[in-house]
Amino acid sequence: MSETGQASGMGPRSIALTISDRAPEVALFLVATPIGSARDITLRALDVLNTADVLAAEDTRNLRHLLDIHGIPLRGRRMIAYHDHNAERAKPAILHALEQGLSVAYASDAGTPLVADPGYRLAREVTEAGLTVRALPGPSAALAGLSVSGLPSDRFLFVGFSPSAAGARRKWVESWSSVEATVICFESPRRVRQLLENICETEPNRTAVICRELTKKFEEVMRGTVAELRDQIPAEGLRGEVVVLFGHPEPREIGEDDLRAALAGLLGDMPVKEAASQVAARFDLPRREIYALAVAMKKEMS
Repeated sequence: MSETGQASGMGPRSIALTISDRAPEVALFLVATPIGSARDITLRALDVLNTADVLAAEDTRNLRHLLDIHGIPLRGRRMIAYHDHNAERAKPAILHALEQGLSVAYASDAGTPLVADPGYRLAREVTEAGLTVRALPGPSAALAGLSVSGLPSDRFLFVGFSPSAAGARRKWVESWSSVEATVICFESPRRVRQLLENICETEPNRTAVICRELTKKFEEVMRGTVAELRDQIPAEGLRGEVVVLFGHPEPREIGEDDLRAALAGLLGDMPVKEAASQVAARFDLPRREIYALAVAMKKEMS
């Protein structure tokens, strides 16, 4: 046999693409669905969508369309809409189905359920009820954007959708702007320029990447500084689904006020030594110096 496991002289072995009709276990299956190309769905996802007793979705019309594309019949199975506006009303029906020994497949509109999606409450409550939750991994706009961005992927922070109100958006940016990680967010295509303008107020030279229409026909990836990308975007915004990524924050001088602010947020919740260790690691400074400042601050506070 060769390294590929094929007998010498034999042609390539065909891949079995038949959708399974074996009933799945009794569980809530979180089914990742395509973010663009319908062919990005996994074989296991098709298996579960074909055999689950009950189908639930953020938008049942989108799920019906996906089933039609892949030739999966509904066969009279119940479909339950579960979204932000009806979660409390829809939850009992899903829990009841699981308690009755039925399997339930839940799909978001696109991508991985629970990522900026109401399904997280459903998964939590199913778990709290002592029932089983299974993940069917697959497409994710956040991870697809990270993959093509060229930004560091060893540490990243997903911060969801930006708030629509200008004041709330500024506070939201402040909450993650100093985190030493690649930051990933979803944004309305019409508000991308506004978001970049907010960040330009403090970090115009921060590296940014805008991914538009990932996996679709008109996929586009824009790279540059925040200021450069802001100037490329028309006033009316962009079109299509958008993922925005920001590189690590720009290096800046760390002063005593910065250290005091960081320590002040920790000293009330933990011992001086532990607070000093965390701040020293965060700013990459000698722990002895930070510890001395923390001790002095503790005396001032008391």
